[in-house]
Amino acid sequence: MGLLLGLGIGGIALLAFSLVFDGVLEGVFDGALGPLFDGWLSLPVIAGFVSMLGFTGAIVLGTTGLGPEAAAATGTVAGTATGWLTYRLSRALAQGESATAPRHAELVGSTGTVVTAIPAAGYGEVLLRLAGQPVKYAALADGPMPLGAEVWVTAAPSSTSVSVRAVEH
Repeated sequence: MGLLLGLGIGGIALLAFSLVFDGVLEGVFDGALGPLFDGWLSLPVIAGFVSMLGFTGAIVLGTTGLGPEAAAATGTVAGTATGWLTYRLSRALAQGESATAPRHAELVGSTGTVVTAIPAAGYGEVLLRLAGQPVKYAALADGPMPLGAEVWVTAAPSSTSVSVRAVEH
């Protein structure tokens, strides 16, 4: 029973280790094993397997009259299922869509608000909402624009600046 509980606790500790040192084991085995295991030797998968083997084995051993062999076999089945589920979930998360930085052309047509007044011959600042997130850009306009004015982006000359015009209502 002590060995099985030790495996369960060790698996939880390994999971905590994997949260801190994400990808270490994959990096160690990447050159030697490459695509042979393709994520099966990740720390979360191993941690899930070991902890479920230990805890399930301890539960079976403590609550049934079955011996240690049956408890270990049941724990191995539960650990394998947990490792497979962890592998599948981590692959699904890794293959999900990721947010990319907006390109210059994607800024054109977006609206925003002047947060630093734009002088007649200089830069001010505008706050744009991109993918739901507020982003501040340096802004240039044909004429002066006061603080709080609603603007429309007409061009994006650089990655940190935009050209704007006033929104007409």
